[in-house]
Amino acid sequence: MEIKDFVCTGCALLCDDIGVKTNGNTIEETYNTCRKGAARIRGDKERLKCTIKGKEETIYNAIGEAAAILSGAKKPLIYGFGNSTLETQEKAIELAASLNAYLDDTSSFCQGPVVEAILEGKVPTCTLDDVRHQADVSLFWGCDPANSHPRHLSRFSYFPRGEKRQRGWEDDRTAIVIDVRKSDTAEICNKHFYSIPPGSDGELVEALTSALTGKIPKVSFNMSSKEILELANLLKKAEFGAIFVGLGLVYSLPQIEPILKLIEALNKSSNFHLIPMVGQYNMRGFDHLLFEKTGYINRVKFDGEKVDHGPHCSVMEVLNSDKADAALVIGSDPLGSFPKSIAEKLETIPTILIDPARNFTSTVADVTIPSAYSGTETGGTAIRMDGERIELTPFFDSEYLSDEEILTRILEAL
Repeated sequence: MEIKDFVCTGCALLCDDIGVKTNGNTIEETYNTCRKGAARIRGDKERLKCTIKGKEETIYNAIGEAAAILSGAKKPLIYGFGNSTLETQEKAIELAASLNAYLDDTSSFCQGPVVEAILEGKVPTCTLDDVRHQADVSLFWGCDPANSHPRHLSRFSYFPRGEKRQRGWEDDRTAIVIDVRKSDTAEICNKHFYSIPPGSDGELVEALTSALTGKIPKVSFNMSSKEILELANLLKKAEFGAIFVGLGLVYSLPQIEPILKLIEALNKSSNFHLIPMVGQYNMRGFDHLLFEKTGYINRVKFDGEKVDHGPHCSVMEVLNSDKADAALVIGSDPLGSFPKSIAEKLETIPTILIDPARNFTSTVADVTIPSAYSGTETGGTAIRMDGERIELTPFFDSEYLSDEEILTRILEAL
């Protein structure tokens, strides 16, 4: 049987034109997927087993043990959610509030500042569909979508024919790359590639802002004032522009304010928008939900009716300073992504992992609970990297419980 027009959860593009050929509960072939999407849909990784202390157990006993660990903890940490539905994230916030727990996600050390500025209305944004139909200039700063989001250029930002960009990349679109290396995206957009030294993004942001306000721009690295002025004029003349902010830019700037000032300067003569290059398919969803409920997008600690917030509540600081006495990780792999000195802290406290597949964190978790793949084996809702809400419909039924159902059962067992 062939099924068409499903959503891929391989990344935060959430492509909704995916075709899947199934035979019972087996996926035989996928259509329109990139390599990342195909791997996610097929479930190429080894499935997680239900265990307690490394020994296989029933789902009933594992959920009971998870509830016992969390209820016995004085300062539990709940973390993850980038690969979880909005419905799961809603349950996680409810669980954290009931346990007076620390609650955080990956945005606290990646795209959080950009998402927060957007949600607070400090910077204009737009949808990927706006980019496809209207954008004549796209700036990729500190990111490489050709590898991180393989269909970005073809579906939205460079190659497609849009309503106002019928001649596509040949005549109607300009793509610019600013990066520390010549990435695959830079190879595609070779005509407008600007190589800068690591850590110099802030200096270039200030130079461009100066150029847009009529001042002579200067930088300490090998880029002439003429080149900066030419880049500034290219941006200034855009009818509809989008700056795609990558981690290379976020990590290079101590604060987001310089980017906001650049956008403000650009929009005195142009029409630019900011979109964060979010990686995991629903990281932005968690930020939206928590912002609606608490006014913060991440790094919180519940305390009855009060909500504490700040760097001291971030997952990195909580683990590094030994504040947490138990951890629940959902849809994430901190042991595979955190600095070694911090990741090892999970081995010193009772840790619970809920995930469809084995990962590094599963090797140290005291309790592992396998879940269904969202978007493939269970449905729900997610928020795309541009803030658009997307509905997920499963390809087939699964024997595994969804993240949401697992959290619901843990809440009932507390």
